[in-house]
Amino acid sequence: MQNEKTVGVIGLGLMGEVLATRLMAAGFAVRGTDIDPAKNARLASRGGEAVASAAGVASCGVIVLAVFSTDQVEEVVEKDLLPAVAAGTIVLCTSTCDPDRIEALGRRLADAKLRFLETPVSGTSEQVRRGDGVGLIGGDPKTAEDVKPVLDALFPGRFHIGKVGDGGRAKLAVNLILGLNRMALAEGLTFAERMGLDPKAFLEVAKGAASYSQVMETKGEKMRSRDFAPEGRVKQTLKDVHMMLDQGEKLGQELPMLKVHCDVLEACVRAGEAERDNSIIVEEIRRRRKS
Repeated sequence: MQNEKTVGVIGLGLMGEVLATRLMAAGFAVRGTDIDPAKNARLASRGGEAVASAAGVASCGVIVLAVFSTDQVEEVVEKDLLPAVAAGTIVLCTSTCDPDRIEALGRRLADAKLRFLETPVSGTSEQVRRGDGVGLIGGDPKTAEDVKPVLDALFPGRFHIGKVGDGGRAKLAVNLILGLNRMALAEGLTFAERMGLDPKAFLEVAKGAASYSQVMETKGEKMRSRDFAPEGRVKQTLKDVHMMLDQGEKLGQELPMLKVHCDVLEACVRAGEAERDNSIIVEEIRRRRKS
């Protein structure tokens, strides 16, 4: 594998920047690119090498994708990387994607010189920064073993779920549960406040009671203090929710609570909150008062 100590990163948003930082902390050189010049400059200021396009990372032996959508994954892999990479190059897709389309992409790449591994991560960007994100791996176990040092740097905790596509399926199911936990916390905190309870004190009670979920640690204080600096943006969460609903439609599965979550997220977007942290759903719950 050429340039095995230099890892390419395509997409330097919230998660991509964190992944690049973890790789550099583990001793890898990082060559990265983003369509936003400011994000490229930020990588360079942190010791990475910024390049102008995806083609600039094609010589890296391992390439990490952290782009927004399934469309972007397909375009980068098949149009930008596949014609340019050396045989044996491993591409890790950390984006949350339509699992059926990613499975189909994996089949198209089965005999290609590029080796494709699906590696979405469960956790906020801050959790991943701390090493608490959980990788959900889909693809060839041999490829996962060959790229183990990189996976160790990115996701110290991870599960090999199955074939390409299964990592994304697990990610959507995990995110469905996670999103409903955020909704329950937002509604419970608002309910407690309206009943006159001190929200800071109540949050500690909720953490110590049977109601506890990890969401209380990652989002509780953000909701209470109205600190909505993004660790997972509303627009990204809504994109994932739409994929979950699409999967439910294909499967004939009713997802009634998810539809409520979708409605709340869409209201946040209409309120101009698409770029804020997804914990801002608490503001929409606060806005929903009977007249």
